[in-house]
Amino acid sequence: MGEKWVLMKTAQTPTNIAVIKYWGKRDETLILPVNDSISVTLDPAHLCTTTTVAVSPAFQQDRMWLNGKEISLSGGRYQNCLREIRKRAREVEDKERGIKIEKKDWAKLHLHIASYNNFPTAAGLASSAAGFACLVFALAKLMNVSEDESQLSAIARQGSGSACRSLFGGFVKWIMGKEDDGSDSLAVQLVDEKHWEDLFIIIAVVSSRQKETSSTSGMRESVETSSLLQHRAKEVVPKRTIQMEEAIQNRDFASFAKLACADSNQFHAVCLDTLPPIFYMNDTSHRIISYVEKWNRSEGTPQVAYTFDAGPNAVLIARDRKAAAQLIQRLLFYFPPKSDTDLDSYLLGDKTILKDAGLEGLKDVEALSPPPENGSAQKYPGDVSYFICTRPGKGPILLSNDKLALLDPETGLPK
Repeated sequence: MGEKWVLMKTAQTPTNIAVIKYWGKRDETLILPVNDSISVTLDPAHLCTTTTVAVSPAFQQDRMWLNGKEISLSGGRYQNCLREIRKRAREVEDKERGIKIEKKDWAKLHLHIASYNNFPTAAGLASSAAGFACLVFALAKLMNVSEDESQLSAIARQGSGSACRSLFGGFVKWIMGKEDDGSDSLAVQLVDEKHWEDLFIIIAVVSSRQKETSSTSGMRESVETSSLLQHRAKEVVPKRTIQMEEAIQNRDFASFAKLACADSNQFHAVCLDTLPPIFYMNDTSHRIISYVEKWNRSEGTPQVAYTFDAGPNAVLIARDRKAAAQLIQRLLFYFPPKSDTDLDSYLLGDKTILKDAGLEGLKDVEALSPPPENGSAQKYPGDVSYFICTRPGKGPILLSNDKLALLDPETGLPK
């Protein structure tokens, strides 16, 4: 083995948003949940993590860079993922370059990892989910691991619970499992991203600051102090999961919206039922809920479902493009950009929806009339940082284009 070579793989992994929430662990170390959960994977073109992993005999230690900054890999979650994936590593050979790594070599070889999120980290947009899923997926490719995505999801789960759901596209279920060792706590795909193509998703990023109570400590406190959490896990979620799976299979939006909104609200009720109470949503979050509820009621059938993770950002799932265009009109009426912001930087992702909504520029936004279903015409400029327009998307992919790698192929250091 020549000592100079660097072997690399680069992967891209989507983030996901739960429509039946995961909140509470029965095992903190293995990250085993107290209930099943279901999520939708978001289009990686708009929200994703890109990770490059490299191995070389020249590397002195395992190192990682997140969004350009070096971070420590000493935390238990990183160590668990690295240990589990190294255990499964197999022989790798690159004949062209004369590189051969035996199964036994992996234990003594060091890794360099660089990861980049194209959206805010730790602001309640599931960046840790995409991050750990991408790490495990990329390492599995580098190390020629034979396990399938569901088996890999059980490793990603040990980095961040919801990460197991980012190993698939479409709608995904994380089965809580019964075994103490967590071997049956893994993700399965319910349907792929083409199954329900009508759906359109708008995320209102209310705050991209780091949250005050991390999900990890919040969950621990809820499990210890909330009696509502116990009732939710035992009585509510098992029935709701079955109903949600049916709604997704049948593309039944009315049932889907009812379940998603109810589950989001119950998750935040559990947070309030925790001692001390946890407040993830703020006034803007509550206003968005109220606007959606009024609109849905005025139409007689739900046009939009809302769901909020552990943060104030609203994830709004519209039944189709027509509803999404009407939704963006309403959102921009109530939450117009501040006077020094242009529409192009205020609305990210799939901007084609602006055309559907008849909005070409700020003049059109200023000309919007108040939605008929709401008595109030008060506006809140600046209360939303920006919007991201997206849709259900595909699972992780390997990027073959070396230009997209985050590490230098010669040195294995960040570009």
